[in-house]
Amino acid sequence: MNRFRVSIRGKFGDLDDAARTALAGGDPFGVAFTERGTFTCDGSFSVFTFRVEIPAGPDDDEDDAGLAALAALDAHGHPYEVLKTAVTDMRDIKIRRKR
Repeated sequence: MNRFRVSIRGKFGDLDDAARTALAGGDPFGVAFTERGTFTCDGSFSVFTFRVEIPAGPDDDEDDAGLAALAALDAHGHPYEVLKTAVTDMRDIKIRRKR
């Protein structure tokens, strides 16, 4: 299946204790592009990187993927401000095989 990989760099708004606990409980080595999305953040919970994998339909473009990634980020319910978004269309990735 075709996919986009989206990284969102951002700043958290005011997090409550439950949100801080949930974010602290994540596996720092389990960083991956998943359909639900994964967070990495600094120890002060001020900045974060959110990685998510978005299915790509035949007519979907990077803008569609970015909007879907923001919806996935919103689903986590944490207040945030986006600083930077990067979208990679995996359909464009060419794997070079050894000969």
